[in-house]
Amino acid sequence: MQPDPVGTSRVAPPKLLFLVTEDWYFCSHRLPVARAARDAGFAVAVATRVRDHGDAIRAEGFSLHALGWRRRGSGLLGHLRALGEIVRLYRSEQPDLLYHVALKPVLFGGLAARLAFPAGKQPALVSAVMGLGASAAATRKRRALGLALRFATSRGAIVVQNPEDRDALVAFGLDPARIALIRGSGVDTTHFAALPDPAGQPVTVAFVGRMLRSKGILDAVSAIRLLRAGGEAIDLLLAGVPDPDSADSLSAAEVQELAREPGIEWLGHVGDVREVWRRAAIAVLPSSYGEGLPKALLEAASCARPIIASDMPGCREVVAPGETGLLVPPHDPAALAGAIATLAGDPGLRRRMGEAGRARVCAEFADAVVADATLAVCQAELERRR
Repeated sequence: MQPDPVGTSRVAPPKLLFLVTEDWYFCSHRLPVARAARDAGFAVAVATRVRDHGDAIRAEGFSLHALGWRRRGSGLLGHLRALGEIVRLYRSEQPDLLYHVALKPVLFGGLAARLAFPAGKQPALVSAVMGLGASAAATRKRRALGLALRFATSRGAIVVQNPEDRDALVAFGLDPARIALIRGSGVDTTHFAALPDPAGQPVTVAFVGRMLRSKGILDAVSAIRLLRAGGEAIDLLLAGVPDPDSADSLSAAEVQELAREPGIEWLGHVGDVREVWRRAAIAVLPSSYGEGLPKALLEAASCARPIIASDMPGCREVVAPGETGLLVPPHDPAALAGAIATLAGDPGLRRRMGEAGRARVCAEFADAVVADATLAVCQAELERRR
């Protein structure tokens, strides 16, 4: 290495540190943004629970800091240990910009930043609220969450994925001028290319996601039961695994029991979800709570699959009713069955909706679109703090 010329000094690149609960979630939902930041000259670090994706994160050139926390179930002592671990990490790393992804990192990271740095010396901050979901359902929980979010995000920029979450944050008392609406986490539309409609019978629909009750998996099964009882030859694929960190999750035994029913198949974890859409003609997500913006639906639409989803926050951002898919009321298996029957019986309608959904994803939800918008927020916040 050649020495620097006399009288000059190198300026270290700004350090951007992502705080995320799980390594798989970082790779699935924030990797395009991290790559864009790296390519723009940031030194990128990732702090997360490391399970199966540590090597993939390091291979991107990012520094990786393993945390001992979990999304749920840690108890008070576990939460305090996690908070202390994050405080020590922030003090040792001295990042220029913190990017907190989803509710737990937003809340814990916001408090840790206050504890780690003196007033006026804190890094620039971006808080990405990736979906309030059921967290803001009950009145008492809503009040507590509002107080916590006002404290954790009292400075810096806030990113939301749908208008309902933006409105909820404003109702909590957060400054709307600091809230940026960036829909989704990005989709690799080259990888998830358009696929032809599967030929033949029976028509297959697919649910892709964690095996959570609130995502409507039991409603999807009930709809298939109704259709098959009425003589409709329609099958259901379940692609995903239970979530041991969620009390809302079905167990593996419960999913296996569902898969014993006629017309229902559980695939478990699928490494390349395109294999699902090669088999399935229709995507379903009958979620009963507000999503941020479901990436599984965006991937399905990118593969030119029409979508049937609940008329709930997040899902509404993906589905243009009658154009790219159909919206149904939550907790209504009969309405879901009727929507499935409509698309199953009309290949031309499926094709038109799939093509429209693919075009919309490419224009509005592609990796580059989301990454550029998010990076602009990060750079503006860093410049403002400077």
